[in-house]
Amino acid sequence: MQDFFLRLTSKAKETPEDAGQPPEVRVAVYDSLLSPPQIVSLSAEDFNELVGELASRTHAFARERGGRIPFVVIREIMENLIHAFFQDAIVTIMDNGNTIRISDHGPGIKDKERAFLPGFTTATRDMRQFIKGVGSGLPVAREQLAFLGGAISIEDNLERGTVVTLQVGPPQPSARPAPRPAAPSAPAAAPAPVRITPRQRKVLLLINELGSAGPTSIAKELGMSPSTAYRELYALETLQLVATRGPGKRTLTEEGIAYLDTVFEP
Repeated sequence: MQDFFLRLTSKAKETPEDAGQPPEVRVAVYDSLLSPPQIVSLSAEDFNELVGELASRTHAFARERGGRIPFVVIREIMENLIHAFFQDAIVTIMDNGNTIRISDHGPGIKDKERAFLPGFTTATRDMRQFIKGVGSGLPVAREQLAFLGGAISIEDNLERGTVVTLQVGPPQPSARPAPRPAAPSAPAAAPAPVRITPRQRKVLLLINELGSAGPTSIAKELGMSPSTAYRELYALETLQLVATRGPGKRTLTEEGIAYLDTVFEP
């Protein structure tokens, strides 16, 4: 599989000298546009290793600066770089980690509107060796960013290729007046972490993959009865990890996205 990945990405290499070389992705981290960015170069011969390292390092750089873009969103877009064969890929992090821009010199995306619809994809048989290839990446990323009040956009790169921009706003400051100092007291206990069963985690992961799902589709995909699927959805809704959106459909809430962040993050 490793050799196959190198052969696949070598198809886009412009010079024979580059053929067979592992793809390289550069990450530029801006603390301010008044100074040059910190630049990190990442390369690997294995697809999962490259995407995993790229997504985790990008998420870490952004989170260190106060960014709120979920890891699962970053991972989805990094996987999509295979459509460009990782050709001249650059990841730019700015706005205190709340803007992440991924650019490449691949073939580009002609129909940018339909690219956000489930089922529309340019994934080839070879690419499906490494990604799902069902046209779910961009719709899922847009849905999850929307829950955070953010957005995703696609533009043409200079000369050729694509630029995908992920963006969320900073946390909104509380409008409540600051409380008066109170007498010292024992610190309040931290809220207990959310605990869900392995089956509930599978349901959560499936909703993340599909963007939204109801009891019928969950029962079919996970091999359980519709009544069991309904009970698991009800439990997740009680924990505020999913919310009803549309007739019978559930989508991840901001808390659900944050929970999956802890699951996916290395």
